[in-house]
Amino acid sequence: MTSKYDSIKKQLQNTLNEHRFTHTLGVAYTASALAMRYQANVEKAFLAGLLHDCAKNIPSDKMLQICKENEIRISSAEQSNPQLLHAKLGAYIAKEEYAVHDEEVLNSIRLHTTGAPKMTVLDKIIYIADYIEPNRKELPHMAEIRHHAFEDLDMAMEEITTDVLNYLISNGNVIDEMTLNTQRYYQQLNKEKRN
Repeated sequence: MTSKYDSIKKQLQNTLNEHRFTHTLGVAYTASALAMRYQANVEKAFLAGLLHDCAKNIPSDKMLQICKENEIRISSAEQSNPQLLHAKLGAYIAKEEYAVHDEEVLNSIRLHTTGAPKMTVLDKIIYIADYIEPNRKELPHMAEIRHHAFEDLDMAMEEITTDVLNYLISNGNVIDEMTLNTQRYYQQLNKEKRN
């Protein structure tokens, strides 16, 4: 499977910095492992993992410009923190520059920063893999979340979105409303599962 994606890896290596490229490979392999665990399509998970950050090293002003030129909707949170756009823009670039036309793969790239209510298994796998891949710096609940990721995707979604929101709030960062909606959705879903 990996040789099939060698040209994509080569292209990414030329466009991403070394740290981001290492992270990207970590996400692709973690997503593949999660896909095997949950009987999802391993190739789609690997491809989405490879391309999830393909727009990450584009400067903020250029991201805004490309989005405007291509009529990609920009939320108020994205306007004030353009780096959030790398997910939406990544889906666009995956399609235009890497010839990916699988809407499931593109959507999982699109949602990997904010999440969304009612995500597909692949969407959740990419969101979670991005957070738990082995090259990530250790965060307060990382071991627990990594454990839960292989037991219950919905529980991992709640834990990750809660940690992300706590981090954003404590640092006074802008919060995208979709992240809030995602956290509330998975919190409620897990509460209903327990009852």
